[in-house]
Amino acid sequence: MELLDNLTLGLHIAMSWQNLQYAFAGALLGTLVGVLPGLGPVAALAMLMPFVYFLDATPALVMLAGIYYGAQYGGSISAILLNVQGESSSVVTATDGHQMARQGRAGAALAVAGLGSFFAGCVATVFIVTLSRPLVVLASSFGPAEYFSLMVLGLVGAVVLTSGSLVKAIAMIVLGLLLGQVNTDALSGTPRFTMGIAELRGGIGFVAIAMGLFVLGEIIAHLGQAEAEREVLTASMNELRPTRQDFQEAWPSVLRGTALGAVLGVVPGGGALLASFASYTLEKKVVKRPRVPFGKGAIQGVAGPESANNAGAQTSFIPMLALGIPPNAVMALMIGAMTLKGIQPGPQVMTSNPGLFWGLVVSMWVGNLMLVVLNLPLIRIWSKVLTVPYRLLFPVLVVICCIASYALKGDSFDVYMTAVFALIGYMFYKLNCEPAPLLLGFIMAPMMEDNLRRVLLSEGDWSTFLSRPLSAGLLIAAMVMVIVVLLPRTTSDRDGKIQVD
Repeated sequence: MELLDNLTLGLHIAMSWQNLQYAFAGALLGTLVGVLPGLGPVAALAMLMPFVYFLDATPALVMLAGIYYGAQYGGSISAILLNVQGESSSVVTATDGHQMARQGRAGAALAVAGLGSFFAGCVATVFIVTLSRPLVVLASSFGPAEYFSLMVLGLVGAVVLTSGSLVKAIAMIVLGLLLGQVNTDALSGTPRFTMGIAELRGGIGFVAIAMGLFVLGEIIAHLGQAEAEREVLTASMNELRPTRQDFQEAWPSVLRGTALGAVLGVVPGGGALLASFASYTLEKKVVKRPRVPFGKGAIQGVAGPESANNAGAQTSFIPMLALGIPPNAVMALMIGAMTLKGIQPGPQVMTSNPGLFWGLVVSMWVGNLMLVVLNLPLIRIWSKVLTVPYRLLFPVLVVICCIASYALKGDSFDVYMTAVFALIGYMFYKLNCEPAPLLLGFIMAPMMEDNLRRVLLSEGDWSTFLSRPLSAGLLIAAMVMVIVVLLPRTTSDRDGKIQVD
């Protein structure tokens, strides 16, 4: 009865005209933010933070939340149509989604991504409503040792999801971890691996790496091909809708991605990015004989990660609201917004501000419905992007990437770094190295280092990682994955996938 009363309160607040307006504004803005490469929800929320002063707490948080989960879907649009990762969690989606677009099936990919995201968002909201308290207890049991072990498991999963040479996959992970060390040491304040370049003291920008490796590097590779081979294929009008077979193949992946993303979103250090990588790993292991190989346009490679990243984005609100612990940068900004409005994040939010908590939760259902209503009718419009000749498209992409690299800090050095990573990306293309594990290693590096130091400084003993049951379980799971991937049969399967590709 209490739960029903709380949902009624939340529905009353979420359906007010003011909150509906801000939910729609957040969903629309989030979609645009996700489409634009390099901007992302973090930058968008940071730019909108001054407006929080002029809004009440509930509409402000409803709009900021809409931007976050709207960006997860918006990122899939640019990833599928242009192979441009507007949002980091869309890196995996681009692997198969863009191949579907090049085969004239952009509409099917966008529709499956949209419907999968809608389903995952709705289920994740139910997850928040019914399981928030026990999941908060689980998340609160994570200490630095568990965070570190979880990230090790995530990196091992990134190695497993790649096809081809195991050595190259490990090399990409290690290179990403090393690039993440280029910054100023947090304890001593000493620059590390900056080669005397002052701009590197703050670290290498994520945008420079993502845009260089995944966009400009591929542009260079395409320009080396014959003109007929590099054109983006147009989609005929009868190919814009998913077929019945598409739905039959996609719905199990949507269910698996939703469940996996909902769990990883709760645990600090998980969230949308790790959920999308983990979902793709799971799909490649579960779907033994896909109709289309993974990496060549498998619809499971779109449905699973897109469902997982949306579910992970929304369940990441649980530790933020209930514990006051930000599992990612976006949630840290959300906590900042709550603090600006005089609200202390933590367990007392549910009791001292029930209208805020339940209004925000119910607004997620409303916002996800708005995203579907807003974006599915626009599939035909988005697909028209594919009719643009590549000779006209690639200069636009180059300009967009350069603007995105420059806009975040207003520093031309980031544009130069993007160009450097474009050349590195082209080199990876020629060497047949998959750069996605590098990106995950780069993002995980600062968090892994921080948690490793906290364990060693407080305990001073490496055995801590094995003496804590949850940490030991995560490391054992990682070890099992390593053993499985080293088995002769698995190794031959990886080699076979390369031959198919």
